[in-house]
Amino acid sequence: MFEDRIRQALHYLSSDLVEQILQSSKVMSFATDTEILREGQYVKVVPLVLDGLIKVFTSYEDKELLLYYIQPDESCIMSFSAGLKDEPSRVFAVVEQPTEALLMPVELVSGWTKSFPDINTLFFKQYGMRYADLLDTVNHLLYDKLDKRLFEYLQKKSALTGANPIKMTHRQIANELGTSREVISRVMKKLEAEGHVRQEGNSVKIVRQ
Repeated sequence: MFEDRIRQALHYLSSDLVEQILQSSKVMSFATDTEILREGQYVKVVPLVLDGLIKVFTSYEDKELLLYYIQPDESCIMSFSAGLKDEPSRVFAVVEQPTEALLMPVELVSGWTKSFPDINTLFFKQYGMRYADLLDTVNHLLYDKLDKRLFEYLQKKSALTGANPIKMTHRQIANELGTSREVISRVMKKLEAEGHVRQEGNSVKIVRQ
């Protein structure tokens, strides 16, 4: 059922490697809010998202910080790195929208990096994207005021999920931005007063881009 979709996603890899991946991997469906990787867990499979959306975040002292999203045709470089080194994960991964993902056994991926060097193309691509995402996160934390961070976060969330209004509580938003609910509530009121957003119960509607 997913064979053509997988071939499309991995079109830049050799046909022999794609056949190996098809024979050795499996496709699984995940519901929204499923935690598919937790901090401290040893990575057994490397995911490639075929459809849906996964968010990757870290936590420290009861605070969480969204690092990046994994969209269709993308994988998680953090999972790849931890799996190859046989180290516990330093991040969490949670399903943002219902997701279909190809799960590649990490022990086979390790062997493929030697037998099929072109698989490194997949992970170099992911590394480049994730590195850019993390730089953006650091720059936002260091240089942007929270009102700008919050509004750009809402815009990106809306673009990725296709939702407007976005159904999220202030506490959920605070968790992803690494701050407190009280701070988010205060900044949200400012954005609403400026005409950028409108709060509708536990949802936020972007009014002006």
